[in-house]
Amino acid sequence: MDHAFWHERWRDGRIAFHEGQPNALLSRHAGELPAKSRVLVPLCGKAADLAYLAALGHEVVGVELVESAVRGFFAERGLTPVESTVGALRRFEADGVVLLAGDFFAVTTADVGRIDAFYDRAAIIALPPDLRPAYVRHLRGLLAPAAVGVVITLQYDQTRMDGPPFAVGEAELRAHFAGAQVELLHERVAGGRAAEVGAIERCWRVRG
Repeated sequence: MDHAFWHERWRDGRIAFHEGQPNALLSRHAGELPAKSRVLVPLCGKAADLAYLAALGHEVVGVELVESAVRGFFAERGLTPVESTVGALRRFEADGVVLLAGDFFAVTTADVGRIDAFYDRAAIIALPPDLRPAYVRHLRGLLAPAAVGVVITLQYDQTRMDGPPFAVGEAELRAHFAGAQVELLHERVAGGRAAEVGAIERCWRVRG
């Protein structure tokens, strides 16, 4: 993962991927996640989705490389998180949300506890092809057996736009989650920069 790239994006405010409100597909399909579960949100930024999931009664554990984004999440809600150091990570906790600042690949099961569910809106599509297999392997290693996830992907002709966000097709997603049940829940025309290349946004449920 190119740490410098993401630190620069956040420093310069080039965060078009930040929606500022709960994602519409999450709002529509949040019921796919087990009630009051412990939900892992990789590469979470300062997404409003974190607070939305917590408001539904979930215990939310987000992981974000850029510490300023983590601090921004709490500051924008007028919260003062309890801070501590956990292994190679900085831990922030307030109002039902735990955010770990640091490299996702450095996160261990001891850092996050038992994870019953996960939500990936902007993680797998933020990573180039060579990193995605390792990302999914590490993610699955943090999950409890039979954990359920909601994953959002983009499908478009990769030659028409440089990622991120990258295109992740159905075949690739199913290969990464081999052995799990992968079900398409919804698809729609993507907005933002991806709309310029006719991207389709898809929402999946992944179980196991």
